[in-house]
Amino acid sequence: MREREFAFTDRDFERIRTLIYQHAGISLSSAKVDMVYSRIARRLRATGLVSFQDYLRYLDETPEEWQNFINSLTTNLTSFFRESHHFPILAQCALDARRRGHHPVTLWSSACSTGEEPYSMAMSLIDAFGTWSPPVRILATDLDTNVVQQAAQAVYPLERVEKLPEADVKRFFLRGRESQAGMVRLRPEVRALVTFRPLNLLSDSWPMKGRFDAIFCRNVLIYFDKATQYKILERFHPLLRPEGLLFVGHSESLTHVSDLFRLQGKTVYAPLARM
Repeated sequence: MREREFAFTDRDFERIRTLIYQHAGISLSSAKVDMVYSRIARRLRATGLVSFQDYLRYLDETPEEWQNFINSLTTNLTSFFRESHHFPILAQCALDARRRGHHPVTLWSSACSTGEEPYSMAMSLIDAFGTWSPPVRILATDLDTNVVQQAAQAVYPLERVEKLPEADVKRFFLRGRESQAGMVRLRPEVRALVTFRPLNLLSDSWPMKGRFDAIFCRNVLIYFDKATQYKILERFHPLLRPEGLLFVGHSESLTHVSDLFRLQGKTVYAPLARM
């Protein structure tokens, strides 16, 4: 095995596991040693430190480094129209909400990563309502401040849209020229439907006040233990309208919160009325 650039002990790993759990709710398995090393080693290089012990002391003494620490250990895997079966369900949910008089229809992408998910939601609803300005407002949040900033730019390499139908690429994206050749950007009408904000789901307070017609929380619960999952889902519950829907990832099940949500479709849940 290749010798590591920095000494990295079991104690260092356990300390990092504890800190990321305390601050972000992320539960790292013992199999993540190499991942943790490679990602935090980048912060050592960036800060000019020479050991993990030095970095952990620096973290204790430097509040502004916490966000970099959290960003380093956040996984951002996403794509346009990932888990595509959700989007027709979302479209029908939004149309039904509008018929019930909700204006605007309010949606939340709670782990938006680099923006592909909320922009896919926006494109789906432009099609569903048959207008470039549907009565829809999408809040998109993520723990990682870097990806939130990137998502707001709505600029992607061409290969990120290769699997989309060419007609959709032509309708919804603008191709870059000269220095932006090989890149695409979402049309302003799509971008206008989405508002991006940084948010740690473990924060004591969330800024949103109103209720949502749908919440997407896909492929993020798997990083939390059951107790943390329940805590987050319990906070989602009152933020969903009674007819609203919660969308989760393909490997996520909410059987342990059967007092809060009932299965409505494939990885789609509806809130239960609470006594």
